[in-house]
Parts: sequence; C-alpha cells; structure tokens
Amino acid sequence: MRTVAVVGASLAGLSAVRSLRKRGYDGRLVVLGDEPHRPYDRPPLSKEFLAGDMGEADLALETDDEDLQAEWLFGVRATGLDRETRSVKLADGRSLRADGIVIATGAAARALPGTDGLAGVHTLRTLDDARALRDELALGGRLVVIGGGFIGAEVASTAYGMGLDVTVVEAAPTPLAGPLGETMGGVVSALHADHAVRLLCGVGVKGLSGETRVNAVLLEDGRTLPADIVVVGVGARPCVDWLEGSGVVLENGVKCGADGRTSLAGVVAVGDCANWYDPVAGVHRRVEHWTGARERPDAAVATLLSGGAAEPGVPKPPYFWSDQYGVKIQFAGHSAGADSVTVEEGSPDSRSFLAVYRRAGHPVAVLGMNQPRLFTRWRKQLAAATS
Repeated sequence: MRTVAVVGASLAGLSAVRSLRKRGYDGRLVVLGDEPHRPYDRPPLSKEFLAGDMGEADLALETDDEDLQAEWLFGVRATGLDRETRSVKLADGRSLRADGIVIATGAAARALPGTDGLAGVHTLRTLDDARALRDELALGGRLVVIGGGFIGAEVASTAYGMGLDVTVVEAAPTPLAGPLGETMGGVVSALHADHAVRLLCGVGVKGLSGETRVNAVLLEDGRTLPADIVVVGVGARPCVDWLEGSGVVLENGVKCGADGRTSLAGVVAVGDCANWYDPVAGVHRRVEHWTGARERPDAAVATLLSGGAAEPGVPKPPYFWSDQYGVKIQFAGHSAGADSVTVEEGSPDSRSFLAVYRRAGHPVAVLGMNQPRLFTRWRKQLAAATS
C-alpha cells in the first residue's frame, strides 16, 4: 500500500496511526479530522476539565517527542467515499485517493429537537462543547440534566461539586439499566440522592421554554423545572452518513467482522462508529468506550495490512469507568443476558462493593464501586474465561 487514509483524528484514529507504524507500514499516511484540534482525551471533558481542574494541554493524547510521520488535515470533514476510485471526498471539494482506508469518524451527541439557537442548552461531546459548558457552569445557577446515563451523571456530579442546584431527568424507570441492569443501575444512580441532587425517573421531556435563552424544562407529566442551564445527555449517533451509497454496509454504524473489516476490501472501521462482530456472543456490538478505541484498532490494522489474512483473535470484554461524587465506578463485560448478579465483596449501601454478573453460573460481567484492586483481578479472570 502506498497510501493509507485514516478518517477521524480522535483516540481510535490516533491508535490506528500508531499501530500502522508499529507494524511496519512506511508509506504515506494521511489523517483527516473534522475538528480543528489535535487528538485529545474525551473522558476528562465531563469531569476535571469541566470543573476547571485540568487545562487543555493536559488533554493531549500525543507525547511531545512523538513523530508518526503522518500528514494531519484538521477542520476537514469527509462527505463521501467513492468505491471505484478508492477516494475519500472532502467538504472543501478535494478528494483523497488511498489504497487502504480506516474509518474512525466516531459518534455525535444527540440533540433535543427544537432547541437549535436557544442559549443555555448544551450537549457534551467535543472540546468546544466542554469549553462552552464550562464557562456557563462557572456562573452558577440551576442546572437540569436531561438523561441519566454516564455523561449526564458525570456532568451532574461535576456541577454539584461546583455548587450548582442540579436536577437529573431520566425517561426510563431506572437510570443505567441498559449497561448495568435494573438492580445495579438503581444502586449506582442512588449516588445522586446521596448528594441531594434531584433525580426524576420515568418521565419524559415535553420541551423547553424560553425565547432566546432557556428558562425551564417542561415535563410530559405537566411539571415545570426552572433552569438557567440545560445539558442534553441522551446518547450518541454514529457518524456514518457520509458513507451512504459507498457500498460500505451500515447497520448501527459500520457493520464489521471480528477484525474490523467492512464489506469493502481494504476498508476497516474502528472506534465508536464501528459495529464489530463479537464471536463469543454471536452478535454485532458497537462499543463506545475509551479502552476499545485504544485497543481494537491494532486488530483492524493487522487485517488491513495483511489483506484479511491475519487472525483477529477474541476481543477482550469491553471495559469502562466513571467517576461520580468521589466514587470510582468500573465495569467490564456485558450485563445483557445475565441471569444473576451477586455482591462478592462489600455492601451496596456503603457504595463500596464488587458485584459479579453470571449466566448459567459463568461470569459474564463485573461491576466495582471503589474496589479497584479486586475489580482488576476479576476483570483479568473475565478476560481469561472468554479468550
């Protein structure tokens, strides 16, 4: 291959670039990023950076002496992929021909319909999002977070620490039930009540009020929540619209094999936009976690450079963490399909425990709250059991 294009310049794209060089690729390497920033770390955006405890320089993912011999094109958005000429079309009218392509365009935060142009309403996905929200939170006031998932919970925790009056609204009966299950989702989300943050569950949002700036959140049950700032944390959508009509099969993102290969030869996908096949469960999964974006690109790059001859191996169980109200939450595996969950150490009431999810007696996931050492041991056991 003379030229490889990596479309996406966040963690997954950077990890792919590193793997290409580590595996001996010495050809032309072009990286396209639609943001104007060099690769940066996203997890602190909802925590340390938002609170003002971390600066932008601390978010850098590249080391000062790192030189990957790549051409970086920032602020350039991909608009299409021509399968005949193997070219990536760019929003500025240019096109980039490549022998190999790594799709790493990630995901974008879902917005609340009808809120465009209304001041005080935020999503949180990018550095620019975090800058804008940080400036507003610094002024204090009443914050309503729409969505009780991890991003919403972390923003609520950070804002509480900054002295704001915080309310979280979750449409589902139990926050975090999707990734953690009903029981443990309820335990983890109880952290809000522990810190006098209001949590309203089982009620949807009808809309927002305010002419030029938001002043309230209107709930479907008729209640009105006064608000100076609103953060919408209702999930993310994979950024794959630019691939429509390209021949790349799209299904909840880019549909991939267990090694990241797509339906087009010489094209692989990684990161939040990639819906990889899980050979253990026999299903496709789109894993939107930092660890997956760092680790999985190496398998995809091996596939790309070998023309598909490399053995992908069994992916490690997905792992993610969250820091809320001074509590470290860690999770590995998949809770879906588990028929039991047992507390192996500590107590949920103390917010320091370790729980194991099992299916037919076999561990399939593990959750820890303020149990990093024990969690690490169980995570290794889980990985060994699925390899």
